Amino acid sequence: MEQQTVDPRKTFGATISALAETMPDVVVLSTDSGKSSGFGEFAAANPDRYFEVGIAEQAATGIAAGLATTGAIPVLCAIAPFVTSRNFEFFRNDVGYMAQNVKIVGRNGGFTYSELGSTHHSLEDYALIGSIPGVTILAPGDAGEMRAACRAMLEHDGPVYMRIGAGPIPDGEEREFTIGKGHYETRGDDVTVITTGYTSVAVREAVAELRAGGLGVELISMPTVTPIDAEIILESVQKTGMVVTVEEHYEFGGLGSRVADVVSAAGIGRLHKIAVDQKNQPSSTYDDLLQRNGLDARGIADSIMRFAQTR
Repeated sequence: MEQQTVDPRKTFGATISALAETMPDVVVLSTDSGKSSGFGEFAAANPDRYFEVGIAEQAATGIAAGLATTGAIPVLCAIAPFVTSRNFEFFRNDVGYMAQNVKIVGRNGGFTYSELGSTHHSLEDYALIGSIPGVTILAPGDAGEMRAACRAMLEHDGPVYMRIGAGPIPDGEEREFTIGKGHYETRGDDVTVITTGYTSVAVREAVAELRAGGLGVELISMPTVTPIDAEIILESVQKTGMVVTVEEHYEFGGLGSRVADVVSAAGIGRLHKIAVDQKNQPSSTYDDLLQRNGLDARGIADSIMRFAQTR
């Protein structure tokens, strides 16, 4: 039976809107993208809690930081590169350095704005925002995890960046979510695989194939990129001795770099990163861009197997 899928943007908007019903301090800011972010109904029902700033992400970030000083919990959702790379100085100075309780959500993260080209790809957001002290980075892997991550994000006191895609993504029930914690999806003794965000869908398919073929893959889902869960990484890699990270992000500065810091400091294991090639990426279809970078299920499975065979 094929798993039901949903649009992550609509799911995100609906989730924040539902949570805001019992959290009166939550306000929403849009940069001419409210409907695309799933906030059409919220804006109509809560005109005093919805701020349409227009195409001005930097101004919206400053406004959000100001609102946070009054006790509000601002949620700003816009296209990922425009609230991270274009907006970096404002994110850093107004939100990060001031430790304001602002939630910035980058939608259409990774390659999901595929054919609009490299200006609209968001492949360095973990690296950029991860360099700002005190900012939590979340990257849920399916709709159930997103709903739980939204709740955790609003309940967390401090700046948060969440990356979401464009869809479709697997639906599922909301489950326990703790910021800073990963969780095991499969257990095994041969190789540890760690993934984050929507790459999890292809990784699960690849891991299922490898396990069916006899490779003992231990799969860890890491929906919090920062702060990374060092405990679960060390627990697994001390056993397997080999770790593969998979992410829709440039190789430098993403999940793989954070895992590398953990295992190198402990002096254990060998690491292989499956990530986007560190070069300008072309305009193409989403599936083609994933295949070009070995991030489709077939490419992921082949890469893990080749690495495992080097033991």
